[in-house]
Amino acid sequence: MFEGLRFRHWQAQRREDGIVVLALDRADSSVNALARAVLDELAAIVERLAIEPPAGVLIRSAKPAGFIAGADIHEFATYERNGGVLAAIQFGQRVFQHLAELPCPTVAAIHGHCMGGGTELALACRHRVASDDARTRIGLPEVMLGIHPGWGGTARLPRLIGALQALPLMLTGKAISATAARELGLVERVVPVEDLLDAALAMLRQPPARPLAQRLRAWASNTWIARQLLAPLVRRQTAAKVRAAHYPAPFAIIEVWRRGSTDIRQRLKLEARSVARLAGTATAHNLIRVFFLQERLKGLGAGVEHGIRHVHVVGAGVMGGDIAAWCACRGFDVTLQDRELKFIEPALARARVLFEKRLKTPERVAAATARLSADVEGRGAADAELAIEAIFENPEAKEALYAQIEPKLRAGGLLATNTSSIPLDELRARLVAPERFIGLHFFNPVAQMPLVELVRHDRLDAQAEKRALAFVRAIDKLPVPVAGTPGFLVNRILMPYLLEAMRCYAEGVPGPLLDKVARAFGMPMGPIELADTVGLDVAASVGKELGPFLGLDIPAGLEPLLAAGKRGKKDGQGFYVWREGKPVKPAADPKYAAPDDLEDRMILPLLNEAVACLADGVVADADLLDAGVIFGTGFAPFRGGPIAHIRNVGADTLRSRLEQLATRHGPRFAPRRGWDNPALRAGGSAG
Repeated sequence: MFEGLRFRHWQAQRREDGIVVLALDRADSSVNALARAVLDELAAIVERLAIEPPAGVLIRSAKPAGFIAGADIHEFATYERNGGVLAAIQFGQRVFQHLAELPCPTVAAIHGHCMGGGTELALACRHRVASDDARTRIGLPEVMLGIHPGWGGTARLPRLIGALQALPLMLTGKAISATAARELGLVERVVPVEDLLDAALAMLRQPPARPLAQRLRAWASNTWIARQLLAPLVRRQTAAKVRAAHYPAPFAIIEVWRRGSTDIRQRLKLEARSVARLAGTATAHNLIRVFFLQERLKGLGAGVEHGIRHVHVVGAGVMGGDIAAWCACRGFDVTLQDRELKFIEPALARARVLFEKRLKTPERVAAATARLSADVEGRGAADAELAIEAIFENPEAKEALYAQIEPKLRAGGLLATNTSSIPLDELRARLVAPERFIGLHFFNPVAQMPLVELVRHDRLDAQAEKRALAFVRAIDKLPVPVAGTPGFLVNRILMPYLLEAMRCYAEGVPGPLLDKVARAFGMPMGPIELADTVGLDVAASVGKELGPFLGLDIPAGLEPLLAAGKRGKKDGQGFYVWREGKPVKPAADPKYAAPDDLEDRMILPLLNEAVACLADGVVADADLLDAGVIFGTGFAPFRGGPIAHIRNVGADTLRSRLEQLATRHGPRFAPRRGWDNPALRAGGSAG
């Protein structure tokens, strides 16, 4: 059948029963991504199959890592720079449409990750079967890149499972399990991985009919009247979560669906043109840049054996307890030490909740629970290759603890601190082996925040740093190496923003208004709510540590709250009253007039300190700075990070606005050193 055709990326086999099995094994890559060369070969294969139709076509992955990770983002970025996005989208659509039109049954056998273009390829098949492995995840995450599915995702998914089920998947970009996909009708069967190919072959021999209820649901939600009535509702729901000016892709998805007719070719045309428009937006440029920044962080520590099996954590407070739970969740044996068992028990209870949420099955939850144990006596330190200190921010207390733990560690063991602000050059002074001492600064909440600052000092051994980087990746976090100066990177940049917001609050600006202005800029949470969430005690501690270094004072109003025992969310009251984990924000006074420089007063100090951090060499280059602030604070990803934002707006413009604020409000707004850095100019170097 395929005489004369030679493939680098596809394995094509015709079985004795007439079924053709196509296995994707992209050359020179550990994962399958749909590069142009892969699609070119698939186009040739499908053309031949159309001429000589087999009994059926089974598409699977030949790689153990998963089915298909999606389109090749590097190629997509190249197309965007060269103005070729529309042509690339249309080519992929044609290949998948020809696959969909084959005059024989087709089935996608899905195991592992099935994302973006991989899911769209599966949708172009008539049937889908997936493995029940926990690693099997199916999704259309394109919205996270500022675009939306372009190879038939918006055209096919709503018609397959119903618009009300399909739109949330595309609007959020979240991946779902095989079981959830079956419940939606996205896949017909879920089987053990060892039965996957047999189930797919059986499906080709006897194709299943779609349940009537599913067909009716899909039809009813996609009629013209349903689309016209539902689209405004979905648009309002989406607008309550994101702003169209910041993230236009979700709104484009809704509009493409609303305008789509019963003709698949018309729907594909709308889809292609919409993606091409979105690809040219600043949001897409910045979100694709953020994707590459994330890939860079994932590559740190690659190829290094960390040699860590047992982790010993000292300090069972919120941070220490949650670090211990996360490490156990990721497969490490963990002992958790504190003064008394009563301090450890709440951490173990929180860990159980985390395990049940993340690991799902009773067997996996039980295994993780067994890996985490209370250790009041601290005996686990003797078995640990890594000890993490997570006690309160007091240098003397930390040094006393190190004197107890360091001698117990196994040979070559690493000692780490989770300090959020204390310079490591101070903390390592009395250690016997300072070369194996490092900062691993996690962020709260540990399970949700992806970043870990890997904090250096002047005596750190290079191999110890590489091991620590590899460990951070092993627990599925993103490491950013930073200098051990006060506040490191994230807290040093975040603190001027928080302190200025608190100062505005003390001046009488309502907290909800401050939060609203920050969220309008693109921050995921307003500064007053964030201070309550982090803990006013933590904010005050970090502020006192960094204040002299940054030339900033703790605003009035914070100490009285702390004196009254109001530390924020964890106590149920701080700047706001908290109920059921959410702040109760007072209604805005309609007569209150907000100062016209409120956004600048909060955001420009953050940008000012980012410039200073770059000048001081806190990180190696501007890209790492942007990555650290985005993944450590959630800083408006659509803006690309503080340095990218400065480039987009103009360094001279922002510096001038800082000078105006300094004249109006005081010298704390004076431009810091580094505003003449070429990296702040459009097209400037990374460093």
